[in-house]
Amino acid sequence: MVQVRMDNAQEAMNSAHESTLNEEKSSAGDKFETGRAMGHLNRDMFAKQRDQANKDMEILNGIQAFKRHSEVELGTLIYTKDKIFFIALGLGKIMVEGHEVWVISEQSPLALAMLNKTLKDSFEFNAIKYKINNLE
Repeated sequence: MVQVRMDNAQEAMNSAHESTLNEEKSSAGDKFETGRAMGHLNRDMFAKQRDQANKDMEILNGIQAFKRHSEVELGTLIYTKDKIFFIALGLGKIMVEGHEVWVISEQSPLALAMLNKTLKDSFEFNAIKYKINNLE
């Protein structure tokens, strides 16, 4: 998902840059300059999106695969009775092998409620109590 975001942002940035270069001078006064300025703004916006996706990819690449966790931290898969959480990026709910997994940012309020908790610990979020049944 992150790689797709990176690719889409790069493609949109290139397209915005290309349209800026192809903007023709017209007799409509400021239309040419306005079009070029909008192209630059769009390119800059897509560059920021690409940069954020690059940062997200760095976070994912820094997570050690298959590491057993004794407490909740970045890269931990947390199993509760009703939900599975993964501390990584704020991607929301994704399906993995038929299971809903909530991929949340380490800085999210939900992750902050469970950080440093260990197996069998409980935490509360939005007046809902959860108990950690397993950590991976």
